[in-house]
Amino acid sequence: MLAHQFDQVIRDYRRLRTLVPLGTLRTKKDHTRAVELLDVILDEIGENEKHPMAELADAISVFVEKYEAEHVPIPPAKPLAALRFLMREHDLRQSDLREIGSQGVVSEILGGKRELNARQIKRLAKRFGVSPAVFI
Repeated sequence: MLAHQFDQVIRDYRRLRTLVPLGTLRTKKDHTRAVELLDVILDEIGENEKHPMAELADAISVFVEKYEAEHVPIPPAKPLAALRFLMREHDLRQSDLREIGSQGVVSEILGGKRELNARQIKRLAKRFGVSPAVFI
């Protein structure tokens, strides 16, 4: 690459950085700006992975996730709330959780009348690919 072309790339990149938060997000303000831009991009591209802005959305999401992992504590969820969430995310009904017992047992667990035992916790953790601690 010729020196003058590289100089142009540097100028263009600096201009782009004033509009798009590329790189490590260091402050809450950087994070907020990145999330707002990511929302706008995702609203525009929808599910179209071939959209010209899809790669930019992927890049920004990496920086947002990194910032959130380091700066945004996630409070632990109660076991029952975690189970309900995982069921919703996986589009499961009570009858789909046969590995923890009959539909009656699952109903009692989801209704708060019965707690999960160690065997059930182990099976749920394996099914959903999460730590057993999620259900304790």
